[in-house]
Amino acid sequence: MPFAAALRSWSFDPVVAIAVVLPAAFYLRGWWFLRQAGVPSAAPWRAVAFLAGLASIWIALSSPIDALNEFVLTAHMLQHMLLMMVAPPLILLGRPQIPIVRGLPSIAARKAAGVVLHWPVVERMGGRLTNPIAGALSMSVAMFAWHTPSLYELALRSEGWHEVEHASFLFGSLMFWWPVVLPRPAQGQWPRWAMVPYLLVADLQNTALSAILAFSDRVLYPTYMEAPRVFGLSALEDQVAAGAFMWVAGSVAFILPAVGIAVQSLSATRMWRPPSGGPVRPGLTQS
Repeated sequence: MPFAAALRSWSFDPVVAIAVVLPAAFYLRGWWFLRQAGVPSAAPWRAVAFLAGLASIWIALSSPIDALNEFVLTAHMLQHMLLMMVAPPLILLGRPQIPIVRGLPSIAARKAAGVVLHWPVVERMGGRLTNPIAGALSMSVAMFAWHTPSLYELALRSEGWHEVEHASFLFGSLMFWWPVVLPRPAQGQWPRWAMVPYLLVADLQNTALSAILAFSDRVLYPTYMEAPRVFGLSALEDQVAAGAFMWVAGSVAFILPAVGIAVQSLSATRMWRPPSGGPVRPGLTQS
């Protein structure tokens, strides 16, 4: 039975292996050097977060989840959530810029990377790619475009387009989560409190797409009508389950950091005190 074989399927894709193993090796090498030097940002939990993010990519692309997405829409949605909501913020929480450059295998490579990263054109491009507007648009376009029936079916039929879909999800989401996580030494281009509406707008978009899947009275992706039925779910019931899963998982991913940033911003506001004899900032009161 194809489904039973899919459950036992763990693939080895050299591209995925290289994309996971090399960053992990460079990061750990650089993180160890920074740790030995007593750099405060080289906390163990950041290394764990970075490696967990890479592991999420590997699980999404090489585990049975990848094989099951041809049979179960809910499995495909789990794969998308790992690539968009789990791996990117975890990778960025690891603050990978400095450890990866520090972990390159030679002094010449490290110096070359440092020079390239400080080129004006590279700095300008980096600033544009990490702008919140670019991040919001990249994730929104990737999410809505690849879930249209025509492009979704194209990705299911073509391995090459499926890889393009995965890459657009991952890199678009890295752009989206960058201003939220703000991995140092990066600096925010918007006020910190602006990340709250930024995340809430993303949640509204996720809710809209989830609702289309959950409340549609017809199967949107014909491939699943022809696939072997599993878990006792019809194709339409599987679609409803996928929409509900996307709704809940996406809301948790967006709302929890929004609440955390809101609390952090309010706490910082309450702790602010004007200089002695100076004016009180409008909207604030002295205790």
